Amino acid sequence: MEAANLSVASTSVALRLGPEAFSSSPNPSAVVGSTAGGAAPPGREPPFSVFSVLVVTLLALLIAATFLWNLLVLVTILRVRAFHRVPHNLVASTAVSDALVAALVMPLSLVSELSAGRRWRLGRSLCHVWISFDVMCCTASIWNVAAIALDRYWTITRHLQYTLRARRRASVLMIALTWALSALIALAPLLFGWGEAYDARLQRCQVSQEPSYAVFSTCGAFYLPLGVVLFVYWKIYKAAKFRFGRRCRAVLPLPSTVQGKEAPQEAEMACTARRPAAAFPPSGASWREQKEKRAAVMVGILIGVFVLCWIPFFLAELIGPLCACSLPPVWKSVFLWLGYSNSFFNPLIYTAFNKNYNNAFKNLFTKQR
Repeated sequence: MEAANLSVASTSVALRLGPEAFSSSPNPSAVVGSTAGGAAPPGREPPFSVFSVLVVTLLALLIAATFLWNLLVLVTILRVRAFHRVPHNLVASTAVSDALVAALVMPLSLVSELSAGRRWRLGRSLCHVWISFDVMCCTASIWNVAAIALDRYWTITRHLQYTLRARRRASVLMIALTWALSALIALAPLLFGWGEAYDARLQRCQVSQEPSYAVFSTCGAFYLPLGVVLFVYWKIYKAAKFRFGRRCRAVLPLPSTVQGKEAPQEAEMACTARRPAAAFPPSGASWREQKEKRAAVMVGILIGVFVLCWIPFFLAELIGPLCACSLPPVWKSVFLWLGYSNSFFNPLIYTAFNKNYNNAFKNLFTKQR
């Protein structure tokens, strides 16, 4: 009878504890395998592998390079009086947003990446601050790219009406709208209770996954400026192509004064040459066209890098909340840091195509020596 009672008691305990109660057998081989086989003991962080150390080092270098390069651009604009005008205020606004991304957003994101399971252990208040700065600074960086593209488009297509005064007013208005819209998108969850960024149970800190906010934030922060920059660059390409074709038609009759039957053929070759500047004397118009061509190429590369860096992240941010599905954490991190890297490429691109910045950088370092 006592044996029967003991068997019933042991059965009830087993049902309460479940199969996990019997997985921790006192087998010495099992204990050794759980500790020495790669899994970390309870309460300890798993050791970093060589690959993890390499990735963390590269991300730390990316943060430092992004901040220092954008800071260098800002210092150059402040110290050189020739840069205290349009369009350098647009470049300065972009550098400010990218420097804030490197100073306030990327370090905390790296701290989150280093924690086990990417858990957020810095509290609810700091989570809200981090998410707000993340959305605001990244959105401002994206809209600043759109503002630079718009300024370049109006300069090429309306260079007579788009005077320095009109350009200054337009740039100030675009900068104000950029930061106001970015702040609205970032603070909307806190102001209107539009989802929660911090999950205390899972120790997770992320942008609100409310489907309506996901549509609002991704469209306002990326898809709308993406449509603007693509439309603007298409118009820039058409305007440049039309202007070059008009210039060719104006130059075609000139070789008629040359004797010989092959003069029209030479004129046609001069128009279709890859570098027409070699066939014409350098004038004010040709110098302006070359400058506009370099600016159009710069805007094209700026837009191309912007799209490649941000489109994977925003596709995941839009599709995930709508379909109630999520990517693996590794791919989320890859897409997020690919978007952050756009803040590193922006100053490289718009200074590489501007000789004034290169000369200013050289003078800055030369004077310091």
